[in-house]
Amino acid sequence: MFDALLAYTTDNWQTLALSSSAIFLAAIVRGFSGFGFSLLSITALSLILPAREIVPTIFLLEVAASLNMIPSIWRDIDWRSIGWLLLGYVIALPFGIFALARFPEAPMQLAMALFVLATAIMMLRGFRLERTPGATATAVTGGASGIFNGAFGIGGPPVVLFYFSTPAAAAVSRASVIAFFLSTDVLGLAGHWYEGLITTQSFVQFLAWLPALLLGVWVGARGFKRIDQATFRRAVLVLLMLLAVISLAKALFDLAQS
Repeated sequence: MFDALLAYTTDNWQTLALSSSAIFLAAIVRGFSGFGFSLLSITALSLILPAREIVPTIFLLEVAASLNMIPSIWRDIDWRSIGWLLLGYVIALPFGIFALARFPEAPMQLAMALFVLATAIMMLRGFRLERTPGATATAVTGGASGIFNGAFGIGGPPVVLFYFSTPAAAAVSRASVIAFFLSTDVLGLAGHWYEGLITTQSFVQFLAWLPALLLGVWVGARGFKRIDQATFRRAVLVLLMLLAVISLAKALFDLAQS
């Protein structure tokens, strides 16, 4: 593995420099908000590398980022809500995969991006839930995440909107988002392994990009500790809107190409 890593860094140093820069910037966002790493990094890296080579490594990096952050957020995680979210997620995921196999991806992604954009704007204008949703609503949110993730690999927005629209403290929302994504990333990683998508190159790229990931997460986490709750929530919603716009642009591009 060391020889393969040395050969990769030597033969692809320009690509490594560009990709590590993208990983570092996406990791800052991940360390700060608890989400956004996959979409930002995959969008950037797909400009220089094939998606098939990127996605398995990004899942490995996502798990590494979460494991790195878990010790510092453990006490803030709302495990009860995560349990209901995961129940809905696991039940609905096959329906998302079913939709992916039978329906065009771009229109569904377009609808999701518009929904996320509209909801984030409403929340920026002051919309908030007066109390934390019950078990049924939480499971339905997990189900929406499972459908979206199965259909086009973007299951984060429903869960992020769920946590950041409730009265919970910002630290609890961020910690719970990180813990939920760790669970779903492990499930996704198992699926990639089963399909044979995780190769030696996946691990080589993981090791090559790991320093940029850890440094970026550290920088982002320090930023979170220095910001007040109201400003943090606004920053999260603006970030969510940015990710929705990226998804919207991708969906429109795919529709134009079809």
